[in-house]
Amino acid sequence: MPLKILVTAKRVEDSESKIKVNPAGTGIVLEGLKFKINPFDEIAIEEALRLTAKHGGEVVVVSIGGKEVVEQLRSPALAMGANRAIWVNHVGPMDQLGIAACLQKICEKEKPDLCILGKQAIDDDQGQVGSYLAEALGWSQATFASKEESLESEAEKSKAPAIKLSADGKSVTVVREVDGGLQTIEATLPAVATTELRLNQPRYASLPGIMKAKTKPLEEVTPASLGVDMTPHITVVKMTHPPARKAGIKVADVPALMDKLKNEARAI
Repeated sequence: MPLKILVTAKRVEDSESKIKVNPAGTGIVLEGLKFKINPFDEIAIEEALRLTAKHGGEVVVVSIGGKEVVEQLRSPALAMGANRAIWVNHVGPMDQLGIAACLQKICEKEKPDLCILGKQAIDDDQGQVGSYLAEALGWSQATFASKEESLESEAEKSKAPAIKLSADGKSVTVVREVDGGLQTIEATLPAVATTELRLNQPRYASLPGIMKAKTKPLEEVTPASLGVDMTPHITVVKMTHPPARKAGIKVADVPALMDKLKNEARAI
């Protein structure tokens, strides 16, 4: 059964960049930073591509932000193999509820069978949008999708989707990470899934893929055209650097170390 899959592609700061808090303490200094697609979203795109490679269908990728997000939509998202993109043009603050509201309207228009998001974005680590979206749509959800390593050989792992479509095409089976192990659940379609780091290894965008991405369809919409009010419900009041770590100390021997771990650090 062909699947229509909608995936997200958030533009985030490269984790290897040096992050500085601005003098006002209201955010970070953006000048000079490198940006990339959120790694969890890249995994979501890869999983969508594997599913459509096996079952047929279409992958639609969505990003919200200023014109700079088009860079991530073109490459790597479309260059990896996604069919088309939707750019929600919004400059300014936004929170998870506003993001979920935009995605809800797009899902209602596009009517995908499955919506796959990264479980969280590495810039704020909040991990809320997938669940908000599922609740707003009234869809099934499967968060923290992972992979049971024993299921496929090494060759199969590089191509096979971890999210399994049922024989009748009406549900998906997802292995998800929980405290202490893995849990297998079945979610009726349409559904929302969020991806863990261990789900797959995203492919590199090939040169032909990058060239093709330049001409793939990219639709621009705005929150206003979707009927969404992006006024944040949550605002950042203050941002500070974490306190500097205290210098370590040297101890003479193992008994002295054990004494400090037990009586000072209370680690044992």
